[in-house]
Amino acid sequence: MVQGMILRERYSRETGREYVLRILKENIVRLELEPGGRISENELASEIGVSRTPIREALIELSKSKIVEIYPQKGSYVSLIDWDLVEEAQFMRLTLEKAVIRLACEGMEEEKLKGLEKNVKLQQFYVENGETDELLEMDNQFHKELFEITNKVHIYKLMSGMILHFDRLRTLRTKTVDNQYVVDDHMAILDAIRMKDPDKGEYAMDRHLTRHVIDEEIVRSKFPQYFKSKKS
Repeated sequence: MVQGMILRERYSRETGREYVLRILKENIVRLELEPGGRISENELASEIGVSRTPIREALIELSKSKIVEIYPQKGSYVSLIDWDLVEEAQFMRLTLEKAVIRLACEGMEEEKLKGLEKNVKLQQFYVENGETDELLEMDNQFHKELFEITNKVHIYKLMSGMILHFDRLRTLRTKTVDNQYVVDDHMAILDAIRMKDPDKGEYAMDRHLTRHVIDEEIVRSKFPQYFKSKKS
């Protein structure tokens, strides 16, 4: 269950619970902890190098956003991908990011704009070399920087818990469709910022964050075991 888990160094001021929560989030999003898979507290504690207490605390926290399901006397499981929760997460992200891009289009320091441009160049490199994990990381960083540039970083942090449902779908899409769209979409967003055109920026952001709807059928057909059955 924990074979192949991604482990990171613990930050100097990070509590055990915070560290485990960060590690579990990344592994759930990257599907190293697969949807529907059982979670062993003992195995996780041994793999991460902590006691069971921060493991349990992190799982309880993740259960609040329904990314983990805890059943008394039975154990904990990574939730299957629920399309309704994906749509909810996407709605939250789209609403907030369309507002943020309008603020970004009001004007941006040249140095910060160059930072975003450097990010997109790295995205292109990772697309061309098939490095999907690194591509997702730079994609996330691009959007995080938009929140930071517009002084909305705390909103980004609050949003990060709910969008785990959306992010798992993004990971599946990198394994299924051509990833060049990621770079092209971010280039369109950058063009809108350069032109100080909030309408163009909002359109580009909307297009970028709604592509999952187009790809739903192909992703579901390739990874049916990861999805919760739709309600009839």
